[in-house]
Amino acid sequence: MEPEQIKQLREELRCTARELAAALELEQKTVLAWETGELFPTKKHVDRMESLRLKGPGAIVKKPRGKSRTKTPMAMLDDPRLWSIVRKLLAHSELFAAVDKLAEEYDDPAKAD
Repeated sequence: MEPEQIKQLREELRCTARELAAALELEQKTVLAWETGELFPTKKHVDRMESLRLKGPGAIVKKPRGKSRTKTPMAMLDDPRLWSIVRKLLAHSELFAAVDKLAEEYDDPAKAD
């Protein structure tokens, strides 16, 4: 995989070099070295990057920048992880039942006191 292809992959995944490195369980400097052509990824890492490409931007865990902020419920709708969870809930009835049971312990924000 050429340096330009790695940069293109990060654009497609909408991630930083640090986030891509974390997804690949590497240090950021390794990804940056790939992008400058100082180093080249092994087949194992190329395969993992292709797997991430197929999964799309939701495959990259985003860490909050700056101060840790709690997202508003509306902002959570933009989080790909939420939609991954929703798809899993719809596909797996046993997961839905387990989450439903867990949710019993939490207040429903729609039912304000």
